[in-house]
Amino acid sequence: MPGKEAFSKSKKKEKAQLTERKKLTTNQHIDTLESEISKTKYNKRTQHAVGLMKAKLAMLREKAEIRAGVGKGKGDDRFSVRRTGDATVLLLGFPSVGKSTLLNKLTSAKSEIAAYSFTTLSAVPGLLEYKFSKIQIIDVPGIVSGAAAGRGRGKEVLAMMRNADLILILIDALFPQHHDALLDEIAQTGVRINQQKPDVKITKKPKGGLGIGLTVHLTKTDKETIIDIAREMRLNNADILIREDIDADQLIDIIDGNRFYTKALTVLTKADLVDQKTLGELKELIKPDVVVAAEKGEGIPELKDAIYNKLGFIKIFLKEVNKKPDMEEPLIMFNGCTIRDVCEKLHRAFVEKFKFARVWGKSAKFDGQVYRKLDKELHDGDILELHIK
Repeated sequence: MPGKEAFSKSKKKEKAQLTERKKLTTNQHIDTLESEISKTKYNKRTQHAVGLMKAKLAMLREKAEIRAGVGKGKGDDRFSVRRTGDATVLLLGFPSVGKSTLLNKLTSAKSEIAAYSFTTLSAVPGLLEYKFSKIQIIDVPGIVSGAAAGRGRGKEVLAMMRNADLILILIDALFPQHHDALLDEIAQTGVRINQQKPDVKITKKPKGGLGIGLTVHLTKTDKETIIDIAREMRLNNADILIREDIDADQLIDIIDGNRFYTKALTVLTKADLVDQKTLGELKELIKPDVVVAAEKGEGIPELKDAIYNKLGFIKIFLKEVNKKPDMEEPLIMFNGCTIRDVCEKLHRAFVEKFKFARVWGKSAKFDGQVYRKLDKELHDGDILELHIK
């Protein structure tokens, strides 16, 4: 028995070493491809080769994540926050960027503040009440380089972006180099900020190879590159319908499928710690949406306004049958919302019990127009009267 046990342990050790060697090889390939892509000047002549390298890189990263067991296991309750209010905003940045100070200035939350890194060790929510809206702001631990690969609880923190309606990317005025590093961590976790999902439809089929359909003229890529990228990503039998001009990165995102598109604002923090000349240079370099000095309260009103506008809120006024509409307290909805969205927000049973609705405002042809379908889109300032069974 001792001999069998020793043999078993030896086999397990060999298997573990082999896995580690494979993992190292994959990571080496990733490093090599990243280096080669960065050194290759992108133009019409090289776009095909660069596109294939990026497709290969995407597959290798997915392979590395699977081997590392990314996404396995139970979530950490410290990073589980129930969504409340009209929207959720996430404060994202490196340690000591001023997230906790900003949260306390924006909301009534009391997130711990100290003059050293990693003060916040869990997700801390607060509520910003602004222009009739209730916006949940969440302070999370500062991420570090390598967060997308799981370093320093990075995976848990970055995963929370997928539940947010808006991300505030916080950059310390003393460390402007963190900007590109943070954008890279966000991109590596599969989140695309301030981008719309490309209008591309992929229909897989059992055989028949690849069929490419175009409704637009392509300038950022070509058919040959599209076909080769698809094959590199093991998509061999499918019809790909492209309705807008896309580049290789967008195509790779669509084929991969595990991408999340959300809004973001870049906020330069601690602006009071640099001189005016440096601040001007940082504005040119980073192009922040808002500049704040949270400790002094500077830039906070502008930030509140930017958050509200970026979220794309509209006001809907509700009216009871045979009564005047409530014009004092509107229902806050997102731009492009429908009658269905309003019903779901008011009560989950309203969708099933919906009979019809009357609408006054910009979206109606005439006052009190009747709509019997839930997919009717509403506009800012509309008055809505719901009729429920």
